[in-house]
Amino acid sequence: MARGCRFSLPVTAVATAAAYIYLSTLLVFIDQWFGLWTSPGVMNAVGFTAVTLMCLSNYAVAIFTDPGRVPSAFAPDIEDAGNPIHEIKRKRLGNRRREGSGTRKNGEEKLKGLFSDHTSSVEYKRSNETFLNVIKKGGDLRYCQKCSHYKPPRAHHCRVCRRCVLRMLLALELKDHHCIWMNNCVGHANYKVFFVFVVYAVIACIYSLVLMVGSLTVDSQEDEDQSDSSFRTIYVISGLLLVPLSIALSVLLGWHIYLVLQNKTTIEYYEGVRAMWLAEKRGDVYSNPYDLGAYENLIAVLGPNVLYWICPTSSHLGSGLRFRTAYDRTASIPTS
Repeated sequence: MARGCRFSLPVTAVATAAAYIYLSTLLVFIDQWFGLWTSPGVMNAVGFTAVTLMCLSNYAVAIFTDPGRVPSAFAPDIEDAGNPIHEIKRKRLGNRRREGSGTRKNGEEKLKGLFSDHTSSVEYKRSNETFLNVIKKGGDLRYCQKCSHYKPPRAHHCRVCRRCVLRMLLALELKDHHCIWMNNCVGHANYKVFFVFVVYAVIACIYSLVLMVGSLTVDSQEDEDQSDSSFRTIYVISGLLLVPLSIALSVLLGWHIYLVLQNKTTIEYYEGVRAMWLAEKRGDVYSNPYDLGAYENLIAVLGPNVLYWICPTSSHLGSGLRFRTAYDRTASIPTS
């Protein structure tokens, strides 16, 4: 699903930096090291151009693809026995008392009545706040107060997009879900192309950095005065861009490789840390319900066809309204 793209200074900055690095690599680094029209020069120019095109194409698709919106008519079907949605969620119950709420016992009885038809177990933890750990079966009653409608598992509300996004990932800033460098959310429909974009971005930055260092080594053996007067500024700016970008993007890629292999979003990771802490205090063991094993988790994001992993396509994705879990293995329920 395509979406319109508003003007964004961070997106413009990314495009400008990419253009500068590409032109510097092609016209300066490769030319200084090999000579642009020599056989090694042409091969490196074609290789770097291909990596850059794949990087930018995935970036563009990630920007213009709607991350996934919850249908306005969506409602969980808690009576459908063939749709066993299993999700472990922590529901935050504030310690503020509402008028007429009664005692804690009355509040708990109301909660038990609310979840009695579709909850297999309810456990309470009382501290400054109360957390309700619910294993939901046969449906999901997650409700967005801002959108005023139900939302499926793994969906969260984005305050910038002003709507719920399917399988939303926490973006680069831990305080928000919206990625300013894409002017878009990263969600169910565009996570694959975002992940592939980061892979190509790391390859492109390291490739350019190697060519820059190689050209400096060769250039130092030639006319040093001419090199300093002509290319010093280009080398300085390129170094200031490539070194921090290579480090930051490599760390980001490593983090998302971990998330893909664990079948988690960043939001679910931080929720899981809290759930694991609470489980350990009770003497229980917490496990991610969406973890199907490394290979199954990988193809759930990148698709079953390895040949399409490097391409900006997401044809293997379903609706994003439900996801396979470890509980569904024996039931063999397909993801839709």
